[in-house]
Amino acid sequence: MTAETQEKPKSYLAQLIDTGAHQRLLAFASLIILLVGFSIVSPNFMQTSNMIAILQATSVNGVLAIAATLVIITGGIDLSVGTLMTFTSVTAGVVLTKAGMPLPLGVISAVAMGAFCGLCSGFFVAKMKIPPFIATLGMMLILKGLSLVVSGTRPIYFSDTPGFDQISRGSLIGEIIPSVPIPNGVLILFIVAIVASYILGRTVLGRYCFALGSNEEAVRLSGVNTDRWKMAIYALAGAICGIAGILIASRLNSAQPALGLGYELEAIAAVVIGGTSLSGGRGTILGTLIGALIMAVLTNGLRVLSVAQEWQTVVTGAIIILAVYADMARRRKT
Repeated sequence: MTAETQEKPKSYLAQLIDTGAHQRLLAFASLIILLVGFSIVSPNFMQTSNMIAILQATSVNGVLAIAATLVIITGGIDLSVGTLMTFTSVTAGVVLTKAGMPLPLGVISAVAMGAFCGLCSGFFVAKMKIPPFIATLGMMLILKGLSLVVSGTRPIYFSDTPGFDQISRGSLIGEIIPSVPIPNGVLILFIVAIVASYILGRTVLGRYCFALGSNEEAVRLSGVNTDRWKMAIYALAGAICGIAGILIASRLNSAQPALGLGYELEAIAAVVIGGTSLSGGRGTILGTLIGALIMAVLTNGLRVLSVAQEWQTVVTGAIIILAVYADMARRRKT
């Protein structure tokens, strides 16, 4: 083979396109532009209390987006993350308020229930061969109904559970450094992100997660039990949704059974904005965090500017369409 016919080494820009790093850079640049733009338009935007509110909102949506990232990297989709979050918060409410169990058992029950529901979704997809969109759509409706049934259609309040509200709204860092009142919910978000990044980059589960999204048939032909690994990934995503359920219940100090619908859209939008491909095989937790921050900053900024709620929903839908289009354009270019 002559030198002329040999494939030329890829340029640095081409490598960025292949790895999706340029998408994360664009997302980070967009985040900075939003922060600067809203700060110029409204001086109240950069107030400390408003920044903390943005971080609080990001803590819930960010954890949900991390769960969605794991599933989307496999080439699937999970539309049930929002209602699963609600169902796990209701589960914690039943265990803590009606059964009178200690706080740690309530947290464990929420995470365990999330893992079980995620495992069920994984079973529908892997064993029953139901398309992920349909399987998780059905699970979304099941969990929505179960949340209303278990709670009796009424909110469950944690007023008699000491310390529950501090899971999300307290500040361990603020007790050590009073000038940095970072809420515990944000701290939990970063811990979940670090653990998820380690799993994706350093464990067998993470390697199979990318492999399933890249070429599931090749992985199956190599002798790997792809069904088992896919179910494990869905179960892990469900457990992370359980953590989100605890965070939002602690933030509201109640389990709201009618809450949850719509959260999955913001989570998926954050994932795609952060550079994770909807076709699977590519994505990072860091990109997802940036995407979640963009969604939280945009929503908060529109509220500060007194934009009507219905127009905020319109903007969110437009962002989802643009993010998906950008992902499709990136795949065509690659």
